[in-house]
Amino acid sequence: MSSSSSLPPQVVVLFGATGDLAKRKLFPGLYRLALADRLPADYRVIGSGRHEPKKDFREQVMDGLKEFVDDLDVDVAERLVSRTSFQTSDADDGSDLAAAVRDAESELGGDARRLVYLSVPPAAMEPMIRMLGETGIADGARIVVEKPFGTDLESSRSLQATLDEVAGEDSVFRIDHFLGKEAVQNVLALRFANGLLEPSWDAEHVCAVQIDVPEELTIEGRGSFYEATGALRDMVSTHLSQVLGFLAMERPESIDADHLRDAKAAVFADLQPLRADDVVRGQYEGYRDEEGVDDDSEVETFVAVRVHVDNDRWRGVPFLLRTGKAMAATRRTATLFFRAPEPLFDERQDGDDRLVLELGEAPEVTAALHVKRPGPTFELTRASATFKLPDDDPEHRPLEAYERLLLDVMHGDQTLFTRGDEVDRLWQVITPVLEDPPPVQTYEKGSWGPQAALDLAGERGWHLR
Repeated sequence: MSSSSSLPPQVVVLFGATGDLAKRKLFPGLYRLALADRLPADYRVIGSGRHEPKKDFREQVMDGLKEFVDDLDVDVAERLVSRTSFQTSDADDGSDLAAAVRDAESELGGDARRLVYLSVPPAAMEPMIRMLGETGIADGARIVVEKPFGTDLESSRSLQATLDEVAGEDSVFRIDHFLGKEAVQNVLALRFANGLLEPSWDAEHVCAVQIDVPEELTIEGRGSFYEATGALRDMVSTHLSQVLGFLAMERPESIDADHLRDAKAAVFADLQPLRADDVVRGQYEGYRDEEGVDDDSEVETFVAVRVHVDNDRWRGVPFLLRTGKAMAATRRTATLFFRAPEPLFDERQDGDDRLVLELGEAPEVTAALHVKRPGPTFELTRASATFKLPDDDPEHRPLEAYERLLLDVMHGDQTLFTRGDEVDRLWQVITPVLEDPPPVQTYEKGSWGPQAALDLAGERGWHLR
């Protein structure tokens, strides 16, 4: 990773600076970059929102760091906090913020770069982007846009049109924090750097793929957000589909922004639009009692989807995607099931050979295979081997997702960010179900979702059960 000396001074403008994402992820990410000497030698962070913080902004940032960073180096935290400030703004008036940005850049010198991070609700995104254009804040800036990228195909295209008016595609960074995870990036290394796996990564050898992201947590006070989005919009059109893109893409010419995103876009172009009988929507018992939720809500907190990739590599292989709140476990897991060879042995254990990729904070890869059972007869049994990603090299400490993505924006590297045509195609794929959704089914908290979702995987079942 490049050192701070390769970065020009930066002015980071953070909308939503007093919100939960900033407190939990963005400021801790900036702190860890500072701790590792990966930030530029000089920078400013200008937080912004419609209202002044209830307490001193710098004190609020420091409180968040103390809460969400283990073993906080107070000296590093204080240096970061000393370079932060707050300036109110909204979609109707950003003039004071624009002046604050110009003043900060004047202090930093003529080579200062501008990073604008929009952590705002979907309804506020377009008006805020127009304000950035009208005030000149967008001029020469790298603009980071948080998901969801619209709430349907029409709103997504409207958002894209507004971005096109204000900034070119080269300046837009649509952030999907799943792509910032070391384990997700390692999918590319596993696929394309290992002669053992690369030739077997296709429909001739793989009979099914599952991407499973259950969560034990409920909506945790995010009722209003979930009522406006639901699991299909929140997770399937973003995180899960991006992981699918990594798993299913053809070998790119190189691992750079253009070739990697071209390869993902090609997969998404081959995705078949969803059908109602390929989708199960669920809602956990008690969801309607949550604050901000309608008493008669039909919004899904769970979704399971069977996706088909219509190309020569994957035709006939079901991709099963599942995610939900209040489920039996919290996991980030992708599983490839391999076809059985022609029978040679009298006995074979039930179940396919499989490769299990754990994509969470403790990434690992497990191969579950058939081997000979010890003893005088030639019987088979199952064995597994687990490989953990190396994490003992102090010079190559894994970067947390937002830490990595913030640094990539500063370097202008769009490799792990979503391109506009990807977003548009994914909305096309899910639109039939948004327009005519299957009925929502209730499920118990702590379960694996509705029975219909378990049945969706067929006799093989889900790897996580």
